[in-house]
Amino acid sequence: MDQVALVDFARALIDLDSTTGREQAVAAFLARILRERGWHVDEQPLADGRSNVIARVSEAASPRVVLSTHFDCVPPFIPSRLEGSRLYGRGACDAKGILAAQVAAAERARAAGRTDVGLLFVAGEERGSDGARAANLWPTASQWLINGEPTDNRLGFATKGVYRARLTATGRAAHSSLSELGESAIEKMLDALVSLREVEWPADDLLGPTNYSIGLMSGGVAPNVIPPNASAEIMFRTVGDFRDVRDQLENAIGSCATIDDVLVVPQVRLHTVPGFETAVFAYTTDVPFLDAWGTPMLLGPGSITVAHTDEEHLDLAELFRAVDCYASLIDGT
Repeated sequence: MDQVALVDFARALIDLDSTTGREQAVAAFLARILRERGWHVDEQPLADGRSNVIARVSEAASPRVVLSTHFDCVPPFIPSRLEGSRLYGRGACDAKGILAAQVAAAERARAAGRTDVGLLFVAGEERGSDGARAANLWPTASQWLINGEPTDNRLGFATKGVYRARLTATGRAAHSSLSELGESAIEKMLDALVSLREVEWPADDLLGPTNYSIGLMSGGVAPNVIPPNASAEIMFRTVGDFRDVRDQLENAIGSCATIDDVLVVPQVRLHTVPGFETAVFAYTTDVPFLDAWGTPMLLGPGSITVAHTDEEHLDLAELFRAVDCYASLIDGT
């Protein structure tokens, strides 16, 4: 795949809306393109008509090294555009540009005679990794997994974990002119969330501090009603046992709210090889849910600093270099 074809392929992927839950079209497109290029393709069914796409050199081939990433994206859908030496659009670096580079590298290895290279592209990474969880049940003899996320073409040395919690506060509705008759769930929730600023969360010498963000909030029924309910979701990036964070969360909020555990992903140590710059990343990936696919490595073009933003982009030089990086990692397995 030459550079023009690589960019065209990446743009075609970006121009298909595959925000999480809407991955059907891009999965079908991928399966068709890979079959046209001579790959043996399986489509692993998921819920709601979605699927993973799994490819190998031939029906008889048994991949030893597999390149993998996800093709779902966070909303909103943003079509591709080229501006100078940059490719913009939702998924440019997270992770459709990565996917295009992985296909190009796998095709290079296949053209060189490698029959032990495979591809694994999954849905659902952005909201709980249901695609990866299903893929981990797929029969495989793979010994190496090269996962793709935006790392600026550095090899990941480690990634933080995730603990996502939902807080719920309850109160008592009343007419807002008689606030003394009600009990505001929103004020309880505000007290709970403000209390988190005073907590000294766990830290690790390698992974750094635990950090968190309040991603969702809702509550109340009308402006002139004392709100009887409120909720919020918090995403912690963890560096140790999530239960330590949960205990601190519970102590901090006291009786203001209750806690429901939504998602737990452990932190991961990754394989590295000489000749590559390495880094630790605060985000998490599908890797913890793909342990059946072999020893994991993590690398991809693009920066996490622009992923999930309206200005998500990927420098074309970095996209082209990623193909060489993936090819080198394949050669080293």
